[in-house]
Amino acid sequence: MLVPNILADQKTFWTAPSRARADDVAWAVPLVAATSLLIGSDTSIEKTLPTNHRFIQRSQSFSNVGTASLIGAAGAFFFSGRLVHNDDARETGLLGGEALINSFLDASLMKVATRRDRPLEDDGKGGFWQHGSSFPSEHAAAAWSVATVVAHEYPGPMTKLLSYGLASAVSVSRLTGREHFASDVFIGSALGWYEGREIYRAHHNPALGSTSWANAVETGDRPRKAENMGSPYVPLDSWVYPVFERLAALGYVPTAYLGVRPWTRMECARLIEEAGELSQNDAVESSEGKRLRAALAEEFADERKRLNGASNLGVSLDSVYTRTTGILGSPLRDGYHFSQTLVNDYGRPYGEGFNAVSGITAHVVAGPFAFDVRGEYQRAPSTPSDPLPVQQATASADGTPVLADAQPRVDRFRLLDSTIAVTINNVQFSFGKQSLWLGPSAAGPLLFSDNAEPIPMLRIDSVSPYKLPLFSRWLGPVRSEFFLGRLSGQHWVAHSPSPYGPDLSDQPFIHGTKFSFKPTPNLEFGLDFTAMFAGPGLPFTWSNFLRTFYSHKATREENPGKRFSGFDFSYHIPGLRKWLVLYSDSLVIDEYSPLGSSRPSLNPGIYLPRLPKLPKADFRLEGVTTDLPTMHFRAGDVYSDGHYLDGYTNNGNLLGNWVGRMGRGEQAWATYWLSTRNKIQVGYRHNDVDKAFIGGGRFHDASLRTDLMLRHDLGVSMWMQYEDWRFRVLSPRGNTNVSTWVEFTMWPRWMKK
Repeated sequence: MLVPNILADQKTFWTAPSRARADDVAWAVPLVAATSLLIGSDTSIEKTLPTNHRFIQRSQSFSNVGTASLIGAAGAFFFSGRLVHNDDARETGLLGGEALINSFLDASLMKVATRRDRPLEDDGKGGFWQHGSSFPSEHAAAAWSVATVVAHEYPGPMTKLLSYGLASAVSVSRLTGREHFASDVFIGSALGWYEGREIYRAHHNPALGSTSWANAVETGDRPRKAENMGSPYVPLDSWVYPVFERLAALGYVPTAYLGVRPWTRMECARLIEEAGELSQNDAVESSEGKRLRAALAEEFADERKRLNGASNLGVSLDSVYTRTTGILGSPLRDGYHFSQTLVNDYGRPYGEGFNAVSGITAHVVAGPFAFDVRGEYQRAPSTPSDPLPVQQATASADGTPVLADAQPRVDRFRLLDSTIAVTINNVQFSFGKQSLWLGPSAAGPLLFSDNAEPIPMLRIDSVSPYKLPLFSRWLGPVRSEFFLGRLSGQHWVAHSPSPYGPDLSDQPFIHGTKFSFKPTPNLEFGLDFTAMFAGPGLPFTWSNFLRTFYSHKATREENPGKRFSGFDFSYHIPGLRKWLVLYSDSLVIDEYSPLGSSRPSLNPGIYLPRLPKLPKADFRLEGVTTDLPTMHFRAGDVYSDGHYLDGYTNNGNLLGNWVGRMGRGEQAWATYWLSTRNKIQVGYRHNDVDKAFIGGGRFHDASLRTDLMLRHDLGVSMWMQYEDWRFRVLSPRGNTNVSTWVEFTMWPRWMKK
């Protein structure tokens, strides 16, 4: 039956377009869009991958071993099933082999048709219809076809984790092994998953039990498990986070972890359900709480249905936006040495004059899988280099040669947060460009914020709180996450092909871990750290990677990288729970924790979610310092490093708080909520930089922002800021600038199931 089945499967696969239906747009359009975006980004992604010959060889070896292991597993299932008369195991091996053969045939024919060059062939641009065999990846297709069959013959969480985890590792290793481009791996993986799906659905014997494929794509009538539903992350600049924080301060979402963001849309829906349950027991629920909850319930209506058993299948165009920014006067653009006029803005370029961004956000969900994309066109004027004395001063501070910092005119398309994810038992594995917000502050966490451009990363995130044996008895439920990514824009004095310039093929990696606990509904605290490692002189090895978790050696030869450790907490004052929240963020370098350290950077704050006689108003005040009296500048300030000369940055922008190096600042906001989506906010920001750092300096700025809904699906945001700054190295006299922006956002609420 094997050969007739394969012939029938091939006929079904290649004639599928003739049976296309209107509903197929739900997956076809996102698939084509994702493939197109990846093909356009393939060469830039390649430049961020390791070039270490040993690492490439190990990746290639792992992909071969991983694929062989899955193929061997299919064979082992078949023969062991025959020997012990286990029909489940026999069918697993048979269908796994059938899916493997079909995916191999399909991938081979597509390779012949596309003839794409591999990354290390010819000019490295991956041209199609040349002489290569790169598109799609046969290894990825083979691995995913077998893994998919195994995961649905044995649908337990560990089986899924192991099979899909190994298939994902094979796919990633084909990329890091420089055998394929990202789009080759994506299509190969999708092809393998599709073949596994079709083979299982067509030939599985229902009498054997297991699980119906319908449950994987969330169709049919059986109850669905929300913990296995893929869900995209809500962007960090979304309007929902301030609303959730206000709702949490009023006591309606006690399991919201504000020190770990972003959240998935399904987690937001869970919090809304929690708020609804608590409000039923609150006889005097405030009108403000009702309004906040109603607005969020409308935004996440589809996800709330899925929590109650609806299918997790659909495609959504979430928003379309355009923003124009005008800057009159000289802005501050270098947060690593001085400061920034625009902060926490995804590292978007800007300069004096006219700036603009226009983009879209969209997402797709299908059972345990989720795909989201945020792409935008960016425009910014060119800016000249700083005068030679400024270049010399910053070079002296960093210990580098003099480096020109002119910014050419920017006219480009850019992907921001865009990921592919799979969720298993409330653990989401995601890969793509991502931003993080690791702390409770509003000014920007010291450890990781969205001040810099999103970085490509692999992320493992417990999207909902869970309990740890023994520990949760005292520390309460926990949320945790791990990420591994790669930075861009770092410069090297040695090992660089140019006298001094960014070596795109040898950029450092960064990884991080965070655990947040809630021992009581009033208290949340978090422990976290990140580490920069690899790059010239520090090869990416598993030994160096593991040493970044514990090594604090001072010498470059012994130190595997630069690490940061953080501690944060937020506390709702008992008796004043709905009136006052105290919180703080702290950071230390090359120590295990800021607790007990004599040199922590600090970012304390207070939040008043309501004011006396003004229930619709709130107020927030934060202070922040990285100017530590026990540290000397020449020994290294908090964000700089002797090996990573561009410090804790990605493409020149700080990953942490805007206060930067050796600064002491404050920031305050007062917001009046006209309604849940309409508000007026005034803000103030100030920073003093120590004279020991490039002569010091200071700035003040005041801002006014208004967010208004023009109709139910169209909003406008208007912002104006006046800034007064003086950094002696940049200018002997004070300077001012005025920045304004107007942003229109449409939420089409277009959802196709």
